[in-house]
Amino acid sequence: MKKTFVTLDQLREITQEYPTPFHLYHEKGIRENIRQLKKAFAWNEGFKEYFAVKATPNPAILQILKEEAAGVDCSSLTELMLADLVGFSGQEIMFASNVTPEEDFILARKLNATIILDDITDIDYLEKVAGIPETIGCRYNPGGLFVINNEIMDTPNEAKYGFTREQLTEGFKRLQHKGVKHFGLHAFLASNTVANEYYPNLAKVLFETAVELKNETGAHIEFIDLSGGIGIPYHPEQQPADIFDVGERVRTVYEKVLIPAGMGDVKLYTELGRFMLGPYGCLVATAIHEKHIHKEYIGLDACAANLMRPAMYGAYHHITVMGKENEPYHHKYDITGGLCENNDKFAIDRMLPKIDIGDLLVIHDTGAHGFAMGYNYNGKLRSAEVLLKEDGSFELIRRAETPADYFATFDVINSFVSKLF
Repeated sequence: MKKTFVTLDQLREITQEYPTPFHLYHEKGIRENIRQLKKAFAWNEGFKEYFAVKATPNPAILQILKEEAAGVDCSSLTELMLADLVGFSGQEIMFASNVTPEEDFILARKLNATIILDDITDIDYLEKVAGIPETIGCRYNPGGLFVINNEIMDTPNEAKYGFTREQLTEGFKRLQHKGVKHFGLHAFLASNTVANEYYPNLAKVLFETAVELKNETGAHIEFIDLSGGIGIPYHPEQQPADIFDVGERVRTVYEKVLIPAGMGDVKLYTELGRFMLGPYGCLVATAIHEKHIHKEYIGLDACAANLMRPAMYGAYHHITVMGKENEPYHHKYDITGGLCENNDKFAIDRMLPKIDIGDLLVIHDTGAHGFAMGYNYNGKLRSAEVLLKEDGSFELIRRAETPADYFATFDVINSFVSKLF
């Protein structure tokens, strides 16, 4: 069974000040995890983790990662603004986007971020709106199927991202002509896998492609970005990826492919979001309703607006009924929220201890792509975010939305209200 990083007594203390629902993050776990990642790739002198901001866009979380010498991976204007607000700049920022608006490229150049181009047409567009930097990366889409051990991990041929192999060669030559001196290569070929083989297999594709590009164009490949894709074990019976084994396997490929090609100075980057934060966040909610019809239902004060993944993907998130961890799991429930949508369920036919009104439930592994995917359907308001600090104290790092926040963008209503008063 999965264990929570917070105790019932701690939650009772927190909920006295901040009512449920809220997302809770574990500072100690976050710091320990990034330190392990850095150790696993310490053999590569230039290694750097660029945390995927989209996974958990909170300045307090980004500040923790900055203190641990991570950079940030941004994909939009507001993510760049958030990175700038926290104090990231220059080579601490990776900007990898697609269908990119003009203002996004302009800000990325202003911050001197390292830009990853998603498409060959971006070359002329970037030059026109913001200018071409001396260092730039290109995202590679090899097409076909990405297979590990005869298992299809993903279908790059169906993905909207990246250059084709032929476009990479053409793109490098055009960028060289426009003054680029240092290049990077990037790819993302699988999502949320705990297979230790993923990064090494991806690395082989990228390393071999980098050698080919160097031979074809004479370009200096400064970095190779393995992007994200390493996932977490959402199910309790799953085993996590062994990041030290992953690191050593990538090292083997590096020494086999890049070093003989005279490319032993290539820096390796990662852009991990889910792996970095997923297990170190949870959604805390209170049971506020029970229903006995054709099935047994427990309704929470949280809903899919607070955690979209189960409704959107049918994704599994483990649930702990706090204080009842050692009781028999004899009751079968659908755990639901209050949206006017039947897929607003955190669990379906889940065996759990008997749940009583007022029980606190912890929904595990929401530290990445949890709060970030929230929305306001049915007029539901986004929850607070709270940080459980290393010393056991807690801090509000984002307040819960209020109805005033919901109505704030309706100028016509604001005008009407101002006339009344």
